[in-house]
Amino acid sequence: MAERRAAITTTMDTTDDPLRGEGLALVQLLTWLSPAFPVGAFALSHGLETAVREGRVRDGAATRDWIAALLAHGSGWNDLVLFCAAYRAEAAGDRQAVREVSDLALALAGSQSRRAETRDLGEAFRRAAAPWTGSPGPEPDEDAYPVAVARLCAARAIPLGAALLAYAQGFASTLLSAALRLVPLGQSAVTQAHHDLEASVIEAARRAATSTLADLGSGALVSELCALRHETLQPRLFRS
Repeated sequence: MAERRAAITTTMDTTDDPLRGEGLALVQLLTWLSPAFPVGAFALSHGLETAVREGRVRDGAATRDWIAALLAHGSGWNDLVLFCAAYRAEAAGDRQAVREVSDLALALAGSQSRRAETRDLGEAFRRAAAPWTGSPGPEPDEDAYPVAVARLCAARAIPLGAALLAYAQGFASTLLSAALRLVPLGQSAVTQAHHDLEASVIEAARRAATSTLADLGSGALVSELCALRHETLQPRLFRS
C-alpha cells in the first residue's frame, strides 16, 4: 500500500498541471463577474422592467430572445466591442486610448439611467477590485463598466477571449436575475434560458474578439426606448 501511495504521489508530481496558466485567470473571472461581486447589478434591469410592464416580455422564451438580441446587435454587443478596445489599449499602455473608449461608452448610453448604470457599475467594480489593483482610492476620470472590467483583465493578463466570454455571460446572467423577479420566472425557466443562451453568449464573444470600434452599432431600438421610459415608470423596483 505504501508503495502504491508513493507511486501515485510521484505520478502527480511529474504530471503537468492541466490548469497551469489558466486556473488563476478562471478563478479571477468567476469572482469578478459573479453575482456576488459587490457592484450593485441586482438593482438594475437595463430597461427590462419597462418591457415586462408593457407586456413585451412575458415568459422564459421572450426573456431569452430579448437578451439574445442585445448580445447580437444591442447594448450587450456594444459593451463587448468597447471591452475589446479598452482591453487592447490597456494592454498597450495607451491610457489616452483607454480614456477615449470610456468616454465613447458613456456617450453611447441612450438615456440618463443607462449612463448612470454603466458609470456606477464601473466605479463600484473599481472599488471592489481594490484587492487585485491595490488602488481603492478615487481616480480623476470615471470608467464605464465594460472599460473598468477590461482594464483589470488586461492588467492581470487574462486572455481576451476568456474575458469576453465571462463578460457576455455576466451580462446575460444579470438580466436573467432581473427577469426572475420581474416576469416573474421560476427557477426552471431561468436555468432553461441560461442553457438556451449559451450559443448566443459564445457567438457574441467570438465576434467581439476580432472587432474594432467601427463595429459599434445597435439595432435594439425597443430596448433603448424601454430604458428611456423607465426613467418615468411608476412604481418601479429597479434603478434602470
